[in-house]
Amino acid sequence: MSLLRVAVLALALATAVPSISHAGEEPARTTSSATYPVHHRRIQVEGVDLFYREAGPRDAPTLLLLHGFPTSSQMYRDLIPLLADRFHVIAPDYPGFGQSAAPSPSEFEYSFDNFAKLMDRFTKQLGLERYALYVMDYGAPVGFRLASAHPERVDALIVQNGNAYIEGIGAFWDPIKALWKDNSEANRDVIRKAALTLEGTRWQYLDGVPDPTLVSPDAYMLDQAYLDRPGNNDIQLAMIYDYRNNLPKYPQWQAYFRKHRPPTLVVWGKNDKIFLAAGAQPYRRDNPNAQVHLLDTGHFALETHAPQIATLIREFLERR
Repeated sequence: MSLLRVAVLALALATAVPSISHAGEEPARTTSSATYPVHHRRIQVEGVDLFYREAGPRDAPTLLLLHGFPTSSQMYRDLIPLLADRFHVIAPDYPGFGQSAAPSPSEFEYSFDNFAKLMDRFTKQLGLERYALYVMDYGAPVGFRLASAHPERVDALIVQNGNAYIEGIGAFWDPIKALWKDNSEANRDVIRKAALTLEGTRWQYLDGVPDPTLVSPDAYMLDQAYLDRPGNNDIQLAMIYDYRNNLPKYPQWQAYFRKHRPPTLVVWGKNDKIFLAAGAQPYRRDNPNAQVHLLDTGHFALETHAPQIATLIREFLERR
């Protein structure tokens, strides 16, 4: 049995999802989040087959969850059931990630601009006129493009280790900056070894976590199985190279925070070396009403603090 099949089976058993739905089914209304099934759906958007998870009543406020690198909507597997009794939760996979289609870079433009356009179209096809955004890692540049282009659609922002300030960029990024300056095969090899191997993926999950036994190996093994698919390294390298185009947009996103003052909750694994905790506090500089919570964990804060984050989200959104 392949590594991918083993990882998928392990994750399915770990999350104990009740069923896989058909596209037309409506989630049942109950009073307990534990009884809300997580539906696993597909939709064609601009000719690309996108996978997404959906839970909760469709007439409830919508929460759009945008995932980071190198993971997929599976990073929200613990959070979704904790919110589904109160919110309509949607979590898509980007092209080349998770269960979504992975066209080659010669057939599809792998860029944050294009991901944002695709997610914009995705929300329109699902009829999501307004939503709160949960953004993490790659989800931040995707989500902030959506929010700044359509501020009228975004009811609130929940930012978890998602950067919009130069203060959050530390030494981790030095090899990536070298790639941005020179997209050579030698520099690409450095990134392959550092970011696209099991050692690198495991490090992203475990670094900065006081008790690594709280992190399920199923998560990083599944992510690595997706990374190891033929052709996927080229997709990931294209996205890492394109990340250089996010930093010049930081002032634009900060201007959006200042002008529109969206209700903002920042929850940050304070031991994160990828996006430093110094990048969390500046959200209050541009939006003084933003709430900032630093948690004693690393980059993938949901792996160790899903119940705490869910409580913060519920309290934050229910006041609105």
